[in-house]
Amino acid sequence: MSKVHSISPKPITYELLQGIANGNLKLEISKEAKSLINHCREYLDKKTDTHDAPIYGITTGFGSLCNKNISKNELSQLQRNLVISHACSTGVEVAPEIIRLMLALKAHALALGHSGIQLITVQRIVDFYNNDILPIVYDRGSLGASGDLAPLANLFLPLIGEGEVRYKGQKCSAAKVLKEFGWEPIELKSKEGLALLNGTQFMSSHAVWGLLRTFRILKLADTIGALSLEAFDGRIEPFHPNLHKVRPHNGQIETAANVSKLLEGSELISRPKEHVQDPYSFRCMPQVHGASRDALAYVSQLVLTEINSVTDNPTIWPDEDLILSGGNFHGQPLALSLDFAAIALAELGNISERRVAQLIFGLRGLPEFLVANSGLNSGLMIPQYAAAAMVSQNKQLCSPASVDSIVSSNGQEDHVSMGANAATKLLRVVDNVERILAIELLNAAQALEFRRPDKTSPKLEEFIARYRKQVKFIEQDVVMYKEIDSSLDFIKSANLPL
Repeated sequence: MSKVHSISPKPITYELLQGIANGNLKLEISKEAKSLINHCREYLDKKTDTHDAPIYGITTGFGSLCNKNISKNELSQLQRNLVISHACSTGVEVAPEIIRLMLALKAHALALGHSGIQLITVQRIVDFYNNDILPIVYDRGSLGASGDLAPLANLFLPLIGEGEVRYKGQKCSAAKVLKEFGWEPIELKSKEGLALLNGTQFMSSHAVWGLLRTFRILKLADTIGALSLEAFDGRIEPFHPNLHKVRPHNGQIETAANVSKLLEGSELISRPKEHVQDPYSFRCMPQVHGASRDALAYVSQLVLTEINSVTDNPTIWPDEDLILSGGNFHGQPLALSLDFAAIALAELGNISERRVAQLIFGLRGLPEFLVANSGLNSGLMIPQYAAAAMVSQNKQLCSPASVDSIVSSNGQEDHVSMGANAATKLLRVVDNVERILAIELLNAAQALEFRRPDKTSPKLEEFIARYRKQVKFIEQDVVMYKEIDSSLDFIKSANLPL
């Protein structure tokens, strides 16, 4: 039976977000949130009935049309027109996990009680999530400035009976699904279309999904890096705590401690070494992995702040009789930080590929390309090519999106964040780094067999024993992409020793 999460002003955590993304929770709106939503809506209704001066987006047009006043009997049509005209996302269909996050994060933001939304509108968003009715949204079209206008419009078309959804594995019209559930299309009131479309939920949902995967990547990088160190007959001294106490970056200290813990009880690490130093890709793991760990810790905290914020416009404070039009929808905080996250992740892939290369060079008693009878067999020659290709692509993807801006809305929106582009390319970097680490594990496990009968630590021996149930030792050439795919499947689901 699914656990229930009560939507309230209480901040959302990453643990909760994992369950939301996987669809393992049911959502309900708390009494406190319902009260906040209704209070704000009642205030806005009274305000529009008694206030003659124009209020942006409520009694006016949008963007550069902000000087166009709208009559009271057209306010509902104004909001419907906004949603249907802005539904311009295009490209590749967004993954189900991210759609679930978008629905939940928008419901959470609206429940903070500053958006003037109807309770029935928020409830319908929750109903969609709870019944796994996932609106079709595409990955391109947002400038990340006036919120994620285009993708959020596609996300909420189904509320008004338009657009398409994916339901029970099938793509179908929203109108058909509404009819099946006996739901009438929502009739949007003043401000509601703007409340739905202004916001950073497309950017932030991609960020959350990328970070959830990244938390695992950090553990994988240390685990697989430690295994490569063993396979390369590396030295333990660079991980001594004294080194890191005198340069006390948190990530560096944590990485060194992780590797040391993983290697406790290893025969290989404790045997005498002929060499006095290892290449940087081994020796500097604490410094490189640690710097990425610190960068990603910063980004993860910023994203938590973002998803627990009000990011639509205008923003309403009923008890202060205050409606302010500002720029909380602007994605600059996300754009800059997600560019930073992509760089930090790419470096984990970069150093991983260098360890792969060191393992196949034929150094320190290992056979060239980690296979017997090389020449007849190419062994693990070409997986390194694949890793190198993805490392290079990551460098291209790390060109920052946030330094770009293109004027839109006839000059009214003259600086945009491009945060949506930063968010979507981050996921491509995440995917590449997972695959690079899968290739490193394939190489490290293969190289370790040439160190037998000596053993690594009990933790890593147990890890490799589980790995060998999915990926066998390569004695002669095999169809290699299948081995890489099996290695990838393993690292995505296996219990890690950290």
